[in-house]
Amino acid sequence: MSITGIKGMNDILPGEVETWQHLEQLARDIFSTYGYAEVRVPVVEKTELFCRSIGEATDIVEKEMYTFSDKSNNSLTLRPEGTAPVMRSFIQHKMHTLDPVSRLYYMGPMFRYERPQKGRYRQFHQIGAEVIGIDSPLIDAQVLVMLSHFFDAAGIKDVSLQINSLGCPECRPGYRQMLIDFLSPKRETLCADCQRRIDTNPLRVLDCKVPTCKEATAKAPSILDGLCEGCNDHFTAVQKHLKQVGTDYSINPRMVRGLDYYTKTTFEMVTENLGAQSAVAAGGRYDGLIQSLGGPAQPGIGFAIGLERLVLLRGDNRITLPRPDLFIAALGDEARDLAFPLMTSLLTKGFKIDMDFSGKSLKSQLRRADKLQARKVLIVGEGELADGNAPLRDMDNATQKTVSLTRLATELEKLLTEG
Repeated sequence: MSITGIKGMNDILPGEVETWQHLEQLARDIFSTYGYAEVRVPVVEKTELFCRSIGEATDIVEKEMYTFSDKSNNSLTLRPEGTAPVMRSFIQHKMHTLDPVSRLYYMGPMFRYERPQKGRYRQFHQIGAEVIGIDSPLIDAQVLVMLSHFFDAAGIKDVSLQINSLGCPECRPGYRQMLIDFLSPKRETLCADCQRRIDTNPLRVLDCKVPTCKEATAKAPSILDGLCEGCNDHFTAVQKHLKQVGTDYSINPRMVRGLDYYTKTTFEMVTENLGAQSAVAAGGRYDGLIQSLGGPAQPGIGFAIGLERLVLLRGDNRITLPRPDLFIAALGDEARDLAFPLMTSLLTKGFKIDMDFSGKSLKSQLRRADKLQARKVLIVGEGELADGNAPLRDMDNATQKTVSLTRLATELEKLLTEG
C-alpha cells in the first residue's frame, strides 16, 4: 500500500510552482521598492506566543492549532499565522534599537487544523508584510496602496479593498458591551459557536457565515458609531489619503477579523470568485501587540496574502516554463562523451542546455527536444564525428547551419548569445 500525503496539505508540482515563484518574486520586488526587508522565522514557536497574541478565546487557539509537546515537555505549535512570530523576532533581536521604523516582509507555510475545502487548507502559504514604529494614518494608507499595487501587478482584477476600524482599548469595551446587550436576547437563534462567542469574543459573531446568524445580526450596532474621537479621526484620515492617490475602497462595518490583537484600521481584499473563502488578503493595525509580548510600546500594522487563493484567482494563467536554449541529440557513446562536457561548459555560462542521457534513437531525441520547445538542436553522431561538422537546427524558423566540432563551444556560445 502506497503512502499518500496528509489531507489538506498539498504538493506543488512542476508546472504549478513556476506561478508561485513568479508571485513570490513579484512580492519581493514590490515590497523592497517600498523599503521592506525580508525576515525568515521558524515554522515552530512556543505555544504561549499564539495564546498571548491571537487570544485564547479565538477559534484559532481553541480549535485550529497544531500543538504538541517535545521531548523536554515544552508545548510547541506550528505557526498558524505570521505576525506573532515576526513580532517575537523583532523583540528578541531588539530591532527597534537599530532603526526606529522597521519594514519587514515574510513568506512561507502556516498550519491550521480546519476542514479542507477550496481555498482553505491545513498547510497553507502566506506572503505578509509588517511596519513597526509608525502610528500615522499615512502609513495605514501606504500599506493599503502597496497591497493594491501588488494585486494590480499580479494581474488579479476581481478583488476589492474593504476597510473598517475596530477602535482601541478606550472605545472598544463600550462597543463590546453594546453588542453583548444586542446579542443576548437573540442567543437561541444563533449557532452553537456564536452562542459561546457572546461571552468570549462577541465581535466574532458579526463575522459568522451561518445564514441564521447573519439574519440575527443584520441590525447589530456598528462599531463605527462607537469610536472615540482619536480613532474616528484616524479612520477618517486613512480614507482621505486613499482618495488622494486614487485607491478604491469600500467600508465594511461588519469586518472584525479573527485575531484579538487588531486595533483601529482593519482591511481585507475580497473576491466573489472563491465561494465561501472571500478574503484573499487581510490585515490591520496592532498597536498593543508588541508591548503585550514583552517588547517596547511600538505601534504596528501589517497584512497577509493567501498564496493558494491568489493562485486560484489566476486560474489557468500559468507562467510559461523556460525553454532550453539548446538540446544536444547525441548518438552513441563517443558523441555523448563530446556532448556532456560541452553541455556542462554552457550551463556554467548561464545557458539552458539539455541532452539525452539514455541512448535513445534520433527520432525519440528530436521528439523530446520538440516537447521541451528547445530553441536549437545540435545533432552529433558517428558521421558528424568523422566529418568534423554537425548540423545545428533553429527550431523557431526551421533553418539549419553547420558548425565545426573543433570550435564547437566557441561557435555555440556565440550563436546562443546572438539568439
